[in-house]
Amino acid sequence: MVKLARRLVAVDPAIYRCSRLAMELADEWTEYVAATTITEQAKVYEHAIDALCRYVDMVLGPKSDRASLADSGLFDTLVKWELSLPEDYPPGSTKPYLIARSVRVLIIRRDDHRDRAVAADLARLARGPALISSGETTERDEFTRPEKRAMVRAAWTSAHATRKRLNDGWARAAQGHHPQHGSWTSISDLLWGLAHEEITVEEVARVVPPSRDWPLELLEFVAGPGNSLHPQTARSALARQLLASLYPTTLDLHAFRVLLMDATGHTSEEVTGFGETNVEFLPKGVRLTLLKNRAQRLRHRAFRDQGSPHAPTSAEDADGQLNLDWPRREASEVVRRLMDLTARVRAKAPHVTDTLFVCAVVRPDHSTVFDRWTPNASGTTFGSWLAAMNVKVKGAPHIGRLRKSGKVEKAILSEGRIAAAADDHTEETFAGHYAQGTTLRILSGRTIATAQQHWFDKALDRVDGPTVVTSGGDIDREVLEDSGLSAQEADDIITGQLDMGVSHCKNPYQSPYSRPGELCSVAPLRCLECRNAWILPSNLPQLLLFKAHLERLRILLVPLVFSRLWGQSWVNLEAVLDDRSPEELAQARKHIEAGQASLDLPLAAHTEFDA
Repeated sequence: MVKLARRLVAVDPAIYRCSRLAMELADEWTEYVAATTITEQAKVYEHAIDALCRYVDMVLGPKSDRASLADSGLFDTLVKWELSLPEDYPPGSTKPYLIARSVRVLIIRRDDHRDRAVAADLARLARGPALISSGETTERDEFTRPEKRAMVRAAWTSAHATRKRLNDGWARAAQGHHPQHGSWTSISDLLWGLAHEEITVEEVARVVPPSRDWPLELLEFVAGPGNSLHPQTARSALARQLLASLYPTTLDLHAFRVLLMDATGHTSEEVTGFGETNVEFLPKGVRLTLLKNRAQRLRHRAFRDQGSPHAPTSAEDADGQLNLDWPRREASEVVRRLMDLTARVRAKAPHVTDTLFVCAVVRPDHSTVFDRWTPNASGTTFGSWLAAMNVKVKGAPHIGRLRKSGKVEKAILSEGRIAAAADDHTEETFAGHYAQGTTLRILSGRTIATAQQHWFDKALDRVDGPTVVTSGGDIDREVLEDSGLSAQEADDIITGQLDMGVSHCKNPYQSPYSRPGELCSVAPLRCLECRNAWILPSNLPQLLLFKAHLERLRILLVPLVFSRLWGQSWVNLEAVLDDRSPEELAQARKHIEAGQASLDLPLAAHTEFDA
């Protein structure tokens, strides 16, 4: 028998013919759970024991009473059972493998004890490879940003409404009297009796008159204005509503779990697994002691309030885009409100010290229980809360998806650095469990597309290169202005003030190769790759001289190196010269031969490092 939270999970060997086998497995299961402190996973082992024992009873019949892990004759039955498991589940299900693995773990554990007999064949089978596949798991996708935003807003709305309901309830209780001296149909008197523990919920359900004798105020208190009550369930509904006016309910606490997960980025089990002694309020925030059972990790985390320069910011604007200027979420404020809201329940449940998530529940027999929160109770699940708050989400309403949404935000804020996003688990876990979400895939695609577009645009800039002015007549200011220059820029080019050697420059202080406002540092070597460059017919002699310089480099450098360093300049230069007529080229060469043209290059241009 294993105790899990508020319930017991047990295996009764007496219900099976193979009671000896069931007892052996149950003993190992009990010890294993105690040693590992597993919780929900313990039910898988209980189910595995039950499945195997029922199969053994069916197959062996009367002989099953002799079945034991010490009997090698059980080998064939165990193999057939494991192979038959997938028949009861949909294709690709992981449950058959989990059940088979659970039995193997128990057999191996028993075989590890020297004083516990296990047949050698069964031990080898348990330690060997699985006979069935592990199945396929489908990772839950995170909530979309609009869904998460709606969820957080609904949580704050719910938290405010809960606090107002409880404040109003205790205020009305202060105005009442004992129902025996007042009225069993007075809301204030009933609340007074429950608040002062003078009456019980059972008495409310038993003593209050039938709903047909209720005043309108009491009917509307239970069912709401304009709604009707079923006579047989009216008093039960009244009892629940009265208790909910004084203490938080199971449904109320979903909002605080959402807010804490949103504010801290931690898992559901962590934000619901710390008690009052694990909270330390700081001048600018709160420090929480968080326990993660699955990883057996105890962490002390401080969360800063709004206004702290080191607090991470993550929010979204109306279009669902990430907005880093939205106010920060304050974990300390959520914790304070939760502690205030559950203070009266915790006073009535002193045995619960490891969580702030406690609530009051009315059982079907009308008994009242003040105990730890059970979020998956029928009718009060996370999906029920979403429906009550009119929050619509696509896919399964599973709280784990909210954790993934937080991890996505952290990945975005850390600019994709896995080490920063995986600060509370391993990088392998992040890559395998969190990085597969739709949002990160879309953002990764956008990043790749943006990078590709950036380099594509730069490639286009280089291909466009300089602006070449070819005119049959003289080049004057009007021609340059018609080509896209301002009047001042045209005058400066005509007067030679913007001559950079092999071309003129539209603005040498706005070079793409230097910081804005600084004089271009790469002219004239990169002018043929710059869109600021303007090449006039008068630049033709310098272009021919620059071509001769590049031809010498082509001989000296390895082709790959030349292509990397000078390939674009060479292509653009060839394109410019190809547009010139033979007469223009011949005239330019005469200027060079007559010593009327020269090319001034920096000293670095005459030294190339082939590396």
